[in-house]
Amino acid sequence: MAKGNFELLNLLQKPNTHHVNNLKNIVENPSYKGPDSNPSRYCFRINKSKVYYVSEPLVKCATNVARNNLDSLGTCIGKYTHGCSFHLTVQSLSFLAANAKHKVWLKPTLEMAFLYGNHVLKGGLGRITENISPGDGVVVFSMSDVPLGFGISAKSTQDCMKLDPNGIVVLHQANIGDYLRMEDGL
Repeated sequence: MAKGNFELLNLLQKPNTHHVNNLKNIVENPSYKGPDSNPSRYCFRINKSKVYYVSEPLVKCATNVARNNLDSLGTCIGKYTHGCSFHLTVQSLSFLAANAKHKVWLKPTLEMAFLYGNHVLKGGLGRITENISPGDGVVVFSMSDVPLGFGISAKSTQDCMKLDPNGIVVLHQANIGDYLRMEDGL
C-alpha cells in the first residue's frame, strides 16, 4: 500500500473512533469562500505531517506558494507522528462536537479540572449518552453545551452507573485549555 493511501486510511479511521455520525457531511459541507458563486466542498490536505481541513478554493490559491514555504492551510485537525499514527488535535474539536455520537456533559465543578488536563471522574459527570463502549471516542461538553474537549471512554455507559465517584469515566486527550498551554506548537 502506498504511503498516501495508508495516511488516508489512517485519517479516515480516527474520526470513526470518535463515532462521527457522517464523515461525508464533513467533507461535503458547502464552502462559500472564493470568487466562484457556486459553493464548493472541503477536503483534507497533508503538509509537513499535519492534516488540514480546507476549502477547495483555498487549496487552489495555495498552489501559488511552494510547499516548503507553506506553514499552514485551513484548520489543522491532526498530525502524523514519526511512527505514522494519526493524532487529532484540539482544533478538530469543532467538527467532532458537531458530528459526534458519544457525548459526555460535565458538572460545573469538574470543568476546570478537565481543562487543566485531568481525566473525567464519575463524580463530575452530569449526563452521558447511551451505548458508549470502553475505548470509544467521546466529546466532552459543559452543561451549557459548550464543547470542552475530547477523550476515550474508560467505561461503558452501564458500568458508569455502578462506578464509585472517584472512578475514571473518560481518559483525557485534548481540551480547549491546550490553546493556552501549547500556543507555540499549534
